[in-house]
Amino acid sequence: MTTRAEFMARIRGEMARTTGLFAATTAERPPAPGERLALLRRELAERWPAALERFRDEFTRVGGVFYRVGKASEVPEVVAAIATQTGSRRLVTWHPRMLGADWTADLAAYGLAAEAMPDGAVAPGEREALRARIADADLGLTGVDLAVAETGTLVLVSGAGRPRSTSLLPAVHVAVFDRTALVESLAQVGLVLEAWHEAGRDDAPERGAAINFITGPSRTADIELTLTRGVHGPKEVHAVFVDDGLPETPRA
Repeated sequence: MTTRAEFMARIRGEMARTTGLFAATTAERPPAPGERLALLRRELAERWPAALERFRDEFTRVGGVFYRVGKASEVPEVVAAIATQTGSRRLVTWHPRMLGADWTADLAAYGLAAEAMPDGAVAPGEREALRARIADADLGLTGVDLAVAETGTLVLVSGAGRPRSTSLLPAVHVAVFDRTALVESLAQVGLVLEAWHEAGRDDAPERGAAINFITGPSRTADIELTLTRGVHGPKEVHAVFVDDGLPETPRA
C-alpha cells in the first residue's frame, strides 16, 4: 500500500519534470463596452445566418439536438415531440415573461403537465419544495441569453423566474432562442458580459448568482474512463431556433 508520503513524493517528482506555467497576462477590459456591443449587434444583424449555421454544426458535434421553426407558436409541438421521444411527462419552465411566451396551455393540450417558475423571488421556506419539484420533472424548458456559434454553447443567466436548476436537474433540457441571442465567439461573450455589468445599464438580464455555459449534455469519464451522460446534469440537450423571433424578453 502506498503511504501518503510516498504518494506526495511521486506528485512532486512528476511536477518537477514540467517546464512550469505558461506565460499569461490578464486581458484588458474593453472601453465603452455598451457602445461596442451596440455596434456588434448591428453587424450580427447581417451575419446571423452564418453564425446560426456554425452554431448548429458545433452544437450537434457536442451531442446536442437542433431544431428550427418559423414561429414561436410552433415551439410547443416540437417540445411535445421531444417529450414523446424521451418519455417525459412532467415539465418545468422558466416564467413566461422570461421565455417571451406562455406555452403551458398548449403543452397541456399535448397531455403534458407544465409548471412555470414563480416570477418573483421565492421565500426561503419555499425554495426546498420548489427545488424538489424541479428535480422530479422529466424536462426543463428555458430560454437562452447567448448562443455561441464558435463552440455550440448555450449561455443562461440565473435569476427570478429563471432558476438555474430548471436547466440542470431534469434529465432533458430544451432551450428556445432566436437570432438576438446569437454571438460568434467566446471573445464576443466577454464583451457582452462587460456590457451587462457596465454601470448605469438597465437592459441586462435580470441576474441571479450564476451564469451557466452549457456545451452539450452532461458527461463524465471519472469512473474507469467510461464516458457516462447525465451524472452532473441533463442527459439530453435540445435547442429550438425561432426564425420569426420571440417576443421581447429580458436580455442584453
